[in-house]
Amino acid sequence: MASRISTSFTLIPNQKYRRSNRQANSFSNILDPDSQPSSTLGNFKVLPLEIFQIILKYLSVKDISLLSMVSKTVSHQIINYISTSSGSKRLLQQNFHILELPGRGQDPNILEHYKFLGLLFKRCTLLLPTKERLKYIHKILADVSCFKFSGCAAPMECLGLECYGIFLQTLTAGWDDLECHRVFNFLCELTNLSRKMQTAVCSKPGSARKLELRIRLFCRNVLLDHWTHRSDTAFWLTRILKPWPMVNQARLLYIIFGPASSQDVVPREWLLENNARLLILSGNNICFTFMASKAVNGRAIELARLIVFLALVCEKELYCMDWVVKIMQKVCKVFSTPGERSNFLQNVANAFACLIMEMLQTVMSGDHDEDDRSFLNLFHLVHAQANFHKEVLYLTMNSLCA
Repeated sequence: MASRISTSFTLIPNQKYRRSNRQANSFSNILDPDSQPSSTLGNFKVLPLEIFQIILKYLSVKDISLLSMVSKTVSHQIINYISTSSGSKRLLQQNFHILELPGRGQDPNILEHYKFLGLLFKRCTLLLPTKERLKYIHKILADVSCFKFSGCAAPMECLGLECYGIFLQTLTAGWDDLECHRVFNFLCELTNLSRKMQTAVCSKPGSARKLELRIRLFCRNVLLDHWTHRSDTAFWLTRILKPWPMVNQARLLYIIFGPASSQDVVPREWLLENNARLLILSGNNICFTFMASKAVNGRAIELARLIVFLALVCEKELYCMDWVVKIMQKVCKVFSTPGERSNFLQNVANAFACLIMEMLQTVMSGDHDEDDRSFLNLFHLVHAQANFHKEVLYLTMNSLCA
């Protein structure tokens, strides 16, 4: 009994010593395979390194990524294989331009290859800090010219950036927002993306077409297009737009998502009702900023028509009409003189009258749709005018009684 108790107490300090020693050297062990016990290689310990790398040649990228999770030593041996010329040549496939084959829009094989390659790097670098992971991955991928911002001479016929995007999407899947933000900052520093965007948005439209195209392809193919959840896409799009003022954000959105060339179909100008609907959904700050800009620039007639359509949308969607009156009251304060405010309010009244007459003429001419939308629009507009003026009267009477 006594000997057993003594044995148990002599083991405890040894266990604590081994644990603390492991924690102190965990980072160095990742990079130093000699510090790992040879037994962690399992049955591979009897094989020379050259034979181990030959075996890797017969495994798929997916299988290699599974093998990398066996132990840290095996993972490091795989990292060594990736760094060799033969391993790099095999894993970093660069047949990005084979697009002239009949019926081929993209190569699913190479896209899938880089998806699993991203998984392999994710597992091999699992124990490294985010900054070190990104530095190591950049070092390995640096020789792939088509992964660079301006590295490809024929970007429209190249799958390089798309493969890079799938690689990064797989690598960063499951990372928290802080780590993903570090990835974005790393890419911006690597490509000087912010400076290039500044040049594009400060230039006259179309004067820097090649640069605009490069920005579009990089943002779409690398950062935005591969996510299955909108929240992920929104995160990366927010990172792109957040540093810029609203006017530059609009320009960047057009560069990234607008037509890529004159041969593309350019959408027709939106109806004012659709513009009003978008402004309402954008929130009070954006809506007021947009309307105040028109007021400052003396575009009172356009602003008055917009007020009418805001009222129409609120009537159709059963939104509170007092919101339109309140935002109109707020916009009135932007005008510098009482005369300008009076002229604007007269334009609002005229806009209601003119639009009602236009819709009434359409209804009376018999030129309306099969579902009779013209009459329905007139019905909603008349009710919108009545409710709008009712809220104006409420506001006026309340201010008089206050």
